[in-house]
Amino acid sequence: MNGPVEKARTAWGDAIPDWVLGLARECASSSQNSIAKRMNRSASLISAVLANKYKGSLEAVEEVYRGVFERLTVECPSLGTIPSNTCRDWQLKAVTFVNVNSERVRMYRACNSCPRFKGALK
Repeated sequence: MNGPVEKARTAWGDAIPDWVLGLARECASSSQNSIAKRMNRSASLISAVLANKYKGSLEAVEEVYRGVFERLTVECPSLGTIPSNTCRDWQLKAVTFVNVNSERVRMYRACNSCPRFKGALK
């Protein structure tokens, strides 16, 4: 049985992005389920990315990976410097307006006026 690194290299070939290889290495050192939980995503999403079969936004998965495992940060107009995965999560929430608390309303406004906001994300 191939491990995650071999699975990713076979599926992606020489065009494997560095972050996919990093994701595969994280899965090999732990488990796909635990990595998915750390990324707040499903294990099937991780599997599809490693197999080069993910139909959603690879850019979104890359931002989450880099925020969680490489501690990549971005500048938020409301929160200051935050991990890129936190930014992505707020963007997902900001697609629709929900008046559940003041922070959610504030972040809806901040995300929708931010140049990083990409609208409907996966």
